Amino acid sequence: MTMSLMITIVIGSIIKLLMSPPSAAVAWLLSKFELHKELDSKEVTVTFNGMNLEEQEKIKFIDYFNKAFFLKKYYIFPGNEKLFLQPETNVTPFVINVRSGKKDVNFFIFNYDNHVDVVKKCKEKVISYSLSSESLQHFTIATSNANH
Repeated sequence: MTMSLMITIVIGSIIKLLMSPPSAAVAWLLSKFELHKELDSKEVTVTFNGMNLEEQEKIKFIDYFNKAFFLKKYYIFPGNEKLFLQPETNVTPFVINVRSGKKDVNFFIFNYDNHVDVVKKCKEKVISYSLSSESLQHFTIATSNANH
């Protein structure tokens, strides 16, 4: 009798756990499949035209990136990755480099007038999606002219 009661309690607990898992476990599982992850400005480097952004500009850029709204994902057919990484436009991308565990992840941010395209490259996998962010669309770098 006690053995059947113990088995019932264990099976009931497992069913309860499966039906409503703890929020920490759900958050961890969802973060593994999240397309537009929130980045920490301390763990990334941001470059534009081969030059690193200054610390304040980098923090502001990452903040704008984190607050941007996801619009849609673009599907990339095998063999067409280069078309997304090097589009035939005159837009120079911002490049965000992130070290995630043992792998490097690069984000290429292309600013357009009405949206922002993001191309995420991790090893050989390329993912592209579009964001909406007025701040990112109009983000400019403060340049200093040494000839003044």
